[in-house]
Amino acid sequence: MADSGLLESVLRLVEKVDGGVDSQDVAGGLSVDHQVVVGAVKSLQALGEVIEATQRSSKHWEVTGEGNEILEQGSHEARVFKAIPEEGLPQSELMVDSIEDAVREKLQQVKKGQSSQLEEKEKNELKKRKLLTEVTVKSYWITKGSNFSTTITKQETELTPEMIASGSWREKKFKPYNFEAMGVAPDSGHLHPLMKVRTQFRQIFLEMGFTEMPTNNFIESSFWNFDSLFQPQQHPARDQHDTFFLSDPALAHEFPPDYLERVKKVHSEGGFGSQGYKYDWKIEEAQKNILRTHTTAVSARMLYKLAQQEKFTPVKYFSIDRVFRNETLDATHLAEFHQIEGVVADYGLTLGDLMGVLHQFFTKLGITKLRFKPAYNPYTEPSMEVFSYHEGLKKWVEVGNSGVFRPEMLLPMGLPEEVSVIAWGLSLERPTMIKYGINNIRELVGHKVNLQMVYDSPVCRLDS
Repeated sequence: MADSGLLESVLRLVEKVDGGVDSQDVAGGLSVDHQVVVGAVKSLQALGEVIEATQRSSKHWEVTGEGNEILEQGSHEARVFKAIPEEGLPQSELMVDSIEDAVREKLQQVKKGQSSQLEEKEKNELKKRKLLTEVTVKSYWITKGSNFSTTITKQETELTPEMIASGSWREKKFKPYNFEAMGVAPDSGHLHPLMKVRTQFRQIFLEMGFTEMPTNNFIESSFWNFDSLFQPQQHPARDQHDTFFLSDPALAHEFPPDYLERVKKVHSEGGFGSQGYKYDWKIEEAQKNILRTHTTAVSARMLYKLAQQEKFTPVKYFSIDRVFRNETLDATHLAEFHQIEGVVADYGLTLGDLMGVLHQFFTKLGITKLRFKPAYNPYTEPSMEVFSYHEGLKKWVEVGNSGVFRPEMLLPMGLPEEVSVIAWGLSLERPTMIKYGINNIRELVGHKVNLQMVYDSPVCRLDS
């Protein structure tokens, strides 16, 4: 609270004027900084209806630092003129006998508070030269309140047992109690925006009857990450430029032997209606341990496990977890990100079923306008990229990838020939960035994250 002597000085000034006074005039009358007076006004407002104060703003022109230099020494043009030696210069070199320092004169008018005498064009020209600046000042128009007094009576903030016992509370003035004031927020943890959006996606999958897959193995063998998906060993995605390989342990050794042989055969010789890739498949490549490049490796393990059941039962799986790519880091790419994946296995599923499930899934996200574009994936055929219409950008943007798993992937696992598996995937980071208005992924994940953003980010509602 401001000093009581200052408060009473302000009140005495208000008492002397009829109709009210501006806080800037009060500051001038008391020879104090205007912000000190603003603090006093707020303190007086807290005392009840002692004064009434209405905030207002005004604009005026001020001379900048460079402008003050010109006021003291003259404009640059005038200084150049004065720099001509006494002996003079040939007329061919200088055709001017005298000059009028118009710039300095205009600045002097502003300094004297006569900026209104200058045309707007002249002031804007000086502003472009950074000699003038337009300043907006917020002040208060102060008038007497219904309980106006020039003396300060401290208001009590607490009713004590002693006041009640002595009866002194009857003579006391109490500060009005604000029942709508927010209490002090308790210290607590805060969910990262990625986790909030992840929770929403997870809820959508559960509402659609999906079961979450276990995805707690970040390290995966190349066999489950690539070979089981019918991705050839010479594929560019298996190169060190795209994948992180482990040095210790460098190799995996435990694989289902019969399934391993069937995968080797479909790659090197073909089978199940396919001619394969016709190359020398090597167990050494399949054994290499990597940081998984997609959660589809988990889907492959779950489908193989499903195939080992005595009787096939339709399933709907989903996963949301981290994957790793040896990417060049920029505003939209990191070496680590989250993949959202949905998988449905049942008899006779078609591309139409995939489109229908995708429409249902994205509608729950609040995305209703969808388009599908043919695409290529090593382990799905047919494959489709999914596009939605972005109302803000006024254009179609890619929101995911999808397809029907190939027979060369499913039949070596032991699944019935009549069973089809449809799947789709998208990243978690892109919808999170769109939802929270983040343009650089490094502001969402990593050491540059502003923790205040994590504290302040609102609850996620994907359908809003």
